[in-house]
Amino acid sequence: MTSEEVLLEKIKVLPPDLKQEAIHFVEFLQTKIQKKTPRVSLEGIWADLDVNITEEDITEARKEMWGNFPREHFFDNEKNK
Repeated sequence: MTSEEVLLEKIKVLPPDLKQEAIHFVEFLQTKIQKKTPRVSLEGIWADLDVNITEEDITEARKEMWGNFPREHFFDNEKNK
């Protein structure tokens, strides 16, 4: 007897309210399977655009973004507490 047949036999003897609960449980199990679907890599989005971002590009962008961040202001406040 297959697992599907065993489940069907067990569900057949349940009262209607418990059959509905079994359906909800199976739907819950299906959502757990759907969440485990592997994610698609974002590199494929720009693969045909001939874009090549290097580690150096990222480092330079970070320096530009954070270069004028007022660090002294935050460190001075820590000393005054």
